[in-house]
Amino acid sequence: MIKHVVFFRLLDEAEGHTKIENATIIREGLLSLKDKISVLRSEQVGINIPNATKTDYDICLECTFDRWEDVDTYQNHPEHLKVAAYIGKCRSARAAVDYEF
Repeated sequence: MIKHVVFFRLLDEAEGHTKIENATIIREGLLSLKDKISVLRSEQVGINIPNATKTDYDICLECTFDRWEDVDTYQNHPEHLKVAAYIGKCRSARAAVDYEF
C-alpha cells in the first residue's frame, strides 16, 4: 500500500475568495475525487484550525493507493488535474511525502 500525504499553504486571498473559503472549496474538490478515480482507496482532507500558528500549512491531504503506479494514475487523471489547477492558483507552498506501508 502507498500513502500520499500533501500539505498546502494558501494565500490570504485568491480567485476572489478568502483563505478559509478557498480551503473549503479545495477540500470539497479533493473529496469529490474518491467517487471519480477508481484507484483512490481512501482519502482524508483536513483544514487547519483557524487560530493555529501562521507558519503551519492550511490543508492536509492523505490518500491511500494499492501500488505506486496508482499514484501516477491519480495525479494525471483529468478530474484531479482540474482540482490541482485551482489549488495552484490559491497556494503559496506545497509539501508532499509518498511512502510504502
